[in-house]
Amino acid sequence: MFFKLLSSLKILPRWIIVIIDITLILISSLIAYSLRFNFDVNELYRVNFLYGVALFTLAGGISILATRSYQGIIRYTNMEDSIRIFGTCTITTLIALVFQLIYFGSLNLFFLPVSVLLISYALSIIFLVSYRVLVKYLFTYYTQNFKKKSNIILFGAGNSGRITQQILEHDKGSRFKVIAFLDDDPNKIGKKINGLKIYSAKKRLETTFEELNIHELIICVQNLSLERKNEIVKKSLKRKIKIRTVPPADQWVEGTFSLRQIKDLRVEDLLGRAPISLKDANIGRELKGKSILVTGAAGSIGSEITRQVLEYDIRNIIMVDQAETCLFDLEEELKQKFKASSDKMNFVLADIRNLERMEKIFLHYQPNIVFHAAAYKHVPMVEAHPYEAIQCNIKGTMQIADLSAKFKVEKFVMISTDKAVNPTNVMGASKRVAEIYVQSLNNFMRSSQSEHNTQFITTRFGNVLGSNGSVIPTFRKQIEKGGPLTVTHKEVTRYFMTIPEACQLVLEAGSMGKGGEIFMFDMGKPIKIVDLAKLMIKLYGLTEEDIKIEFTGLRPGEKIKEELLTSDEKSLPTYHSKITIAQVTEYDYLEVHRSITELVSDPRAEEFELVSKMKSLVPEFKSNVSRFSALDSRSSSAIAN
Repeated sequence: MFFKLLSSLKILPRWIIVIIDITLILISSLIAYSLRFNFDVNELYRVNFLYGVALFTLAGGISILATRSYQGIIRYTNMEDSIRIFGTCTITTLIALVFQLIYFGSLNLFFLPVSVLLISYALSIIFLVSYRVLVKYLFTYYTQNFKKKSNIILFGAGNSGRITQQILEHDKGSRFKVIAFLDDDPNKIGKKINGLKIYSAKKRLETTFEELNIHELIICVQNLSLERKNEIVKKSLKRKIKIRTVPPADQWVEGTFSLRQIKDLRVEDLLGRAPISLKDANIGRELKGKSILVTGAAGSIGSEITRQVLEYDIRNIIMVDQAETCLFDLEEELKQKFKASSDKMNFVLADIRNLERMEKIFLHYQPNIVFHAAAYKHVPMVEAHPYEAIQCNIKGTMQIADLSAKFKVEKFVMISTDKAVNPTNVMGASKRVAEIYVQSLNNFMRSSQSEHNTQFITTRFGNVLGSNGSVIPTFRKQIEKGGPLTVTHKEVTRYFMTIPEACQLVLEAGSMGKGGEIFMFDMGKPIKIVDLAKLMIKLYGLTEEDIKIEFTGLRPGEKIKEELLTSDEKSLPTYHSKITIAQVTEYDYLEVHRSITELVSDPRAEEFELVSKMKSLVPEFKSNVSRFSALDSRSSSAIAN
């Protein structure tokens, strides 16, 4: 009964702690008088002990408020709280003594002997500290022995599963209670590990959950296929079972596994695909001993490229970004993670739109390979500011590509987007213009038959999971705030890939590309954003009654469905089944150079004029839910006339 009451208690209000502390100080003074005068009631009244008790208690109240000794949470009492109480009691004694000597001394009323003061001082320290320690002990004892624990079932009866069981059972503060194991291996079913039975994860899974009253599932298997993982997760969520995962052994902190490393299952864990099998030997040979320059190095894609490149035997890497804070954070991370390679790292704060600055960087570092990831990417933001998109995504790319040719860079690899296919927004159109320039420059250099031709390569990606400002981090923030989740349209679908997966493709494109290619990745099936929202709500253990989903309408420039190729484009296979080459319309370099130079060179041009020029360069660019849709109407009218 006592522990049931204890479990219902929240953090005590501060005023209650103040009352308890004052009461204990009062009791300390009463006991002090009783001890000093041998519990002789007549003697106590003769020395006016009630005045002394009142004075000491009043002094205690003043010192408690002055030192704020009531602020600490009692169940988390530590040495700092004990020191604060020592100070409180010391001040209490001094205040009482000063009042006794100055005020009451003038009246010749000495009713608080020094001996009583000293005893009261000692007892008040003992009482105030002891009751806090007692409460802390009771909460700890309750947590370890009486608090209701979650019934856990571990998926995977291998080494990882056994280690996880030991960690959970040996941690006294853990709220987990391991009930059983699950496994797909028929040879293990029915056997026991450390007294716990192994159940089949393929047969009667939901029945097993119900019979064992399972609250949480921890996935300990590392080589579980995504299809199988999604199947298990779907059945678990149906029973409202919380799901957690154990990281691979190579990600354990300093080679050891602890309870803190068990993480909640993330939606990213269900949307990725099996790691693509790339020819790391080819990438290693391509990068060995080379100087690598990455633009947009502090962004989601750029930073992951740098992490992966640093795994190879490169000469050095130059990381360029104009975002100061993000570049600083990247520097701190990489110098900690790659201590042995810190002399190879060069962090450069610069803007790709500044031609003179970038030329000095190329001249100083003489890079062999350039990975161009710098770009403005947020569709609504770019739609509102087309001039900035043109300067960054088009002019910036043009300048980096030209510098790569001028300084005889071996390979230039540009990161593009599937939004460049049949673009409906300024962002997608700007990336398509950049693609056109890079490809036409490659073909022009090849036709010029110069001694050294830079190979210009483009890669097209879908949405990457977890990138800055993308849908998943946005949904996560909205859920943590209590909702609602905002989805633009019920039918909006997107392709998704993980950031490491996307960057593997970038590196592979750099090794397999010969120049002029636009590489595409098999991004699997498109996912409805509303389904993604529902899945994330379930993973948080909530329902759509807890977190509402609101449809806000398509944003300016937004498509309902993304495309991988235009109706006129085809793709060619490569040696990797999931990587193809888009066969796109090719343009004459001199004409493209003239048109783009005109587009990016007039800072006084009106926005509609700029977008109109982009539409001339990219005829398939048709604005959607945008103020620039008027340009398409004018174009249609002109054709009709």
